Amino acid sequence: MDSYLKHFIDGKWVDSIGGTRHAVISPSTEEPCTEITIGSQADVDAAVAAARKAFVTFSQSSVEERVALLGRIAVEYKKRIADLSQSMATEMGAPISFASTAQVYSGLAHFGNAANALADFQFAETIGTAHVVHEPIGVVGMITPWNWPLNQIALKVAPAIAAGNTMVLKPSEECPGNAAILAEILAAAGVPAGVFNLVQGNGPITGNAISAHPDVDMVSFTGSTRAGIMIAKSAADTVKRVHTELGGKAANLVLEGADLVAVLPPTLQGVVANSGQSCIAPTRILVHQSQEADAIGFIRTYMDGVTVGDPLQEGGHIGPVVNKAQYDKVQSLIQSAIDEGATLETGGTGLPPEVNRGYYVRPTLFSGVTSDMRIANEEVFGPVATVMTYANQAEAISIVNATPFGLSATISGDPAAAAKVAPHLRAGIVTINSWAPDGQAPFGGYKQSGNGREGGVYGLREFMEVKSIIGAPAA
Repeated sequence: MDSYLKHFIDGKWVDSIGGTRHAVISPSTEEPCTEITIGSQADVDAAVAAARKAFVTFSQSSVEERVALLGRIAVEYKKRIADLSQSMATEMGAPISFASTAQVYSGLAHFGNAANALADFQFAETIGTAHVVHEPIGVVGMITPWNWPLNQIALKVAPAIAAGNTMVLKPSEECPGNAAILAEILAAAGVPAGVFNLVQGNGPITGNAISAHPDVDMVSFTGSTRAGIMIAKSAADTVKRVHTELGGKAANLVLEGADLVAVLPPTLQGVVANSGQSCIAPTRILVHQSQEADAIGFIRTYMDGVTVGDPLQEGGHIGPVVNKAQYDKVQSLIQSAIDEGATLETGGTGLPPEVNRGYYVRPTLFSGVTSDMRIANEEVFGPVATVMTYANQAEAISIVNATPFGLSATISGDPAAAAKVAPHLRAGIVTINSWAPDGQAPFGGYKQSGNGREGGVYGLREFMEVKSIIGAPAA
């Protein structure tokens, strides 16, 4: 069993001050695989103090120094790909083939994207009589999820370093090992002591201590809308900046007359990749009523071809969902769709026939789904697709937008026609004939999917303050 009982504070691995031990349960074996210490208020205090002290000097580092530092991080990161992949496969169930490619490299890419954005960033401009400059915010508290752990950590750590901030990271207690390995990577790359601090922990204790801390200048959170609301309330007393990327309920609007064989596979991959545990998974598939039967048949065949298996084995299968609570939630939503009258085309409740333990979900498809059903409104976070029909484009757009979320939407069909529909969709990201975002483009949502953006130059701006200096002599 892996053990990460210490926190990384001020450049050193240190014992917790009054924390409690926590066992991570492997979703494939249902047995303990990793142990951490849930960080206490005192642990967070120590980490924030270290970050506050380091900010004095790191905030004054040059752009060239920070670009070089991000480059060294990428070099050290590549040396640990096997360790990072193994950790995620064990703790959150991402199959090793997927973990060692999509999961690991998404994180690596963000360090490169941040370096490129920093190198080209305009830190100063003249507006009227004012000299307007961008400066680092200060100490950033970061709270990240388990589903794409390195991706979400890097989307915060990389731009925070690029901007000259210092930070305290609390990764998910469901998948903590990769964050500990990343701390070793950052140390090996020469990140100055106190710039990056890692406190393992949970939301109610450790996360709340970070979001409410008076010496944290900004909190950046990725996770559920429910938790994001709690963090915003906790942060409100100190009026710190709150940056959130929250839930989603992405639709895949298949345009009337689309070539289903051509356009569906790239987007269906987003439904099952990572066992469906992606906030931008395009699970609500909208098809014109004239193509309903053909679409159902094609999607059913696709889902029937998806296999599940041991995440520690190489292959193109999917793994389990992250834990029992998530498994039970997915099972409940599948059962609710059955009870509310949707047609189960394939899959359903219970374990897939290939396994006899673990939190594996059967790849599932429902047709006949209507907008009043739970499964049409709640984020499933499992390999479950639903088919809904529309009579005309106006109705389709209305269905896409009829959700409290607005993170992502997909349009499948002729790209030119799709581009005309895209402005009508209330989502921060619209993909055409695909589901994956561009790591250099802004990532974030409308409505209850959060506020702020991550990735590239937009992500860099989120970690900076803007100051107007009026009356200074011209340079």
